[in-house]
Amino acid sequence: MAKTTNPLWTGYKGFRGAVLKQIVFRTYGESTYVSKYPDMTNIIPSESQLKEKRKFAEAVKFAREIVNDPVKKAAYKAAEGKSVYHTAIKDYMEQG
Repeated sequence: MAKTTNPLWTGYKGFRGAVLKQIVFRTYGESTYVSKYPDMTNIIPSESQLKEKRKFAEAVKFAREIVNDPVKKAAYKAAEGKSVYHTAIKDYMEQG
């Protein structure tokens, strides 16, 4: 990962993300770093990783159903300072 001092990239606070799946910009503190986009083609997720991925997809579906229904959304108890969507995902993930 290379540190950049190019004002085009460092002039924006919080400049980060991938560009055309070629390079990635990361900001740590006041410094901006550039690195190669990660190659995940040879990565084989474990069964437990796939299980958690499926569970998270179900949690997102659950949260969207609540947010898209005004009655359910009004009745759902969101944590202080948190959105109903994020609270619903957290609640779903924490249930066994």
